[in-house]
Amino acid sequence: MRYWDASALVPLLHEEAASASARRHLEEDPVVVTWTLTRIEIASAVERLARQGALDTVGRRRTLALLDRLAGSWREAADLAAARARAIALVARHPVRAADAAQLAGALVVADPDPASREIVCLDRRLAECAEREGLGLAASDAGG
Repeated sequence: MRYWDASALVPLLHEEAASASARRHLEEDPVVVTWTLTRIEIASAVERLARQGALDTVGRRRTLALLDRLAGSWREAADLAAARARAIALVARHPVRAADAAQLAGALVVADPDPASREIVCLDRRLAECAEREGLGLAASDAGG
């Protein structure tokens, strides 16, 4: 069971350079665990793609429907109090934004008490580096920006 960051889930919904890698990770382990607010991050990414013209109206609707189906099958880390405490500590230790700190905190809550017991699928290089420093294994070696 791997923890999935939003950066690795978006390529499952919208074809991009990392899509083949994301599909490969999903085929290797079809159980997706992610943070309870990941769906908001992904919806934001889809709307940004639509505003940028990368998705037309039909593509936007189709991608959001795919998100609904995928989100209906994943498991969510939802211990807000534990994740909030970890996220606050993470922003002090690492150069991460609040949403990334919440993602990483969610992964650490799932992996508790042994971060090395879980891998994170993450295509955001900075977040992947922070996850690795926190002791999580990296399932994706092709992290981008």
